[in-house]
Amino acid sequence: MAKVKITETVLRDAHQSLFATRMSMEDMLPALPLMDKIGFYSVECWGGATFDACLRFLNEDPWERLRILRREMPHAKLQMLFRGQNMLGYRHYADDVLEYFVQKSVANGIDIIRIFDALNDIRNLETAVKAAKKEGAHAQIAISYTLGEVFTEDYFVDYAKRIEEAGADSICIKDMAALLTPYAAESLVKALKSAVSIPIQLHTHSTSGLSSMCLLKAIEAGVDMIDTALSPLALGTSHTPTESMVAALQGTEYDTGLDLVQLQELRAYFMTVRQKYIANGLLDPKMLAADANALIYQVPGGMLSNLLSQLKQAGKSDKFEEVLKEVPRVRADAGYPPLVTPTSQIVGTQAVFNVITGERYKMVTKEFKDIVKGNYGRTPVPIDPEFRKKILGDEQPIDCRPADLIEPELEKLKAEAAKWTQQEEDVLSYAMFGQVAEKFFEKRRFKQLAIDADHADKENKVMPV
Repeated sequence: MAKVKITETVLRDAHQSLFATRMSMEDMLPALPLMDKIGFYSVECWGGATFDACLRFLNEDPWERLRILRREMPHAKLQMLFRGQNMLGYRHYADDVLEYFVQKSVANGIDIIRIFDALNDIRNLETAVKAAKKEGAHAQIAISYTLGEVFTEDYFVDYAKRIEEAGADSICIKDMAALLTPYAAESLVKALKSAVSIPIQLHTHSTSGLSSMCLLKAIEAGVDMIDTALSPLALGTSHTPTESMVAALQGTEYDTGLDLVQLQELRAYFMTVRQKYIANGLLDPKMLAADANALIYQVPGGMLSNLLSQLKQAGKSDKFEEVLKEVPRVRADAGYPPLVTPTSQIVGTQAVFNVITGERYKMVTKEFKDIVKGNYGRTPVPIDPEFRKKILGDEQPIDCRPADLIEPELEKLKAEAAKWTQQEEDVLSYAMFGQVAEKFFEKRRFKQLAIDADHADKENKVMPV
């Protein structure tokens, strides 16, 4: 067995999981030279919600962040998370925009692109895989792991075979909701390893308290890479601590080869970052407690809190158990979508409406209608035609890849963003986040004007004799 490789998530998913993706570039910078030397398989540092958070909350240019990460970590493989045809936004985009985004991501420093689709619809991933490979990046497709009667080992094996056929360089089992259990992890990894020849990576969260056990059983079953987070930003809704896994595997056939002393230096630095975010209220210590509710209800922990919040707002918090029973029924009606972003929110909200109105589907959200119509892609199980008719009325469902219905839009977006554009990448920020990006561009322009005025003022001052 070759050494187990580690993807470090502290610069992306760890702070996304624990404090709403708010870690600034300023707080990352001091750690980067040492992170570059450690020898991680990859450093996950971009994509996911980081792009949105940079523009919306941190007043940072996400592209400049990527360039700094690349400059400060010249030897590390930089990895990003990419939502298939949604890229990093919240709708499907035309292929020309997606291809341009991948091109610019790789040009600015990304080496590995982890691509996933909420419905596990391979059609929503194929353009991104081709684009990544064209640019010379490693294209990893992630399986959105979930539970339910249709999500058998055979289902995941079949999907993995299609992923390999699509040209992916590796596969990630992406257990965002911490639904995986140790023996299920072992069995699944064995099944995948016997079905495909490309490397397998495991990404699981500590939410339910099982992640370390899942990783260990997966390693014994032959998994090639695992995701972890440096201990100050580990556990709770984040990941297994990196140092713990390195120590657990030391001296075994799975030894990671990483140096615990160097990792302790990084730990010491990120402890100061952790304290800062606890002090400013962004890191709630409650997020660090294990919560096995996800395993009881088979829905993600974040979805549970979301449902309770919606019911409280409607003054119907006594209906919580009723809603929890309604969620699997709505999910079955909708073709068993995996309960991950955005489908968990869509199914959950519809279940709430079904319960508080007292009549199932009396009120139907636009997003639920879109799932039933096919606007998100092909659901794991075909939706019953009669149910479709009930929800859509005279609207026709679509069976093609949703992006096939989107005309090329890059040139139109370039024209719309022209007055803001200072770099070619700005059109992609605008494409995904519209008004949020415009506000950022405006702040950036004022900042530059202030800097220019300051320089001019200094140059015009007459030096005293």
